[in-house]
Amino acid sequence: MKEFLAGVGINIALSVAGFFGSLLMIGKTAAADLRTTFMSIIGGVASANYMTPAIVDMLRLSDSEYILSIAFLIGFMGLKLVEVISKKLFKNVV
Repeated sequence: MKEFLAGVGINIALSVAGFFGSLLMIGKTAAADLRTTFMSIIGGVASANYMTPAIVDMLRLSDSEYILSIAFLIGFMGLKLVEVISKKLFKNVV
């Protein structure tokens, strides 16, 4: 199972850190319905899983102790962080 997840690009440790970060955000915002809650969690986990390696590389962080903390923060910020980064990267493209 672990090999399959790694094969499709899912890092279990980053996903778990993002999951707990997104749960904290859900508790903070008190989501109104189940669909919003579920999509926020999925967005936080996916953001943490796929954005953490890129952000760690951009910040040139080689210490593995920081990686899970960054994944937690990305999971907490979820799709808001994706929106901010994409606006900065693609501000001239429309």
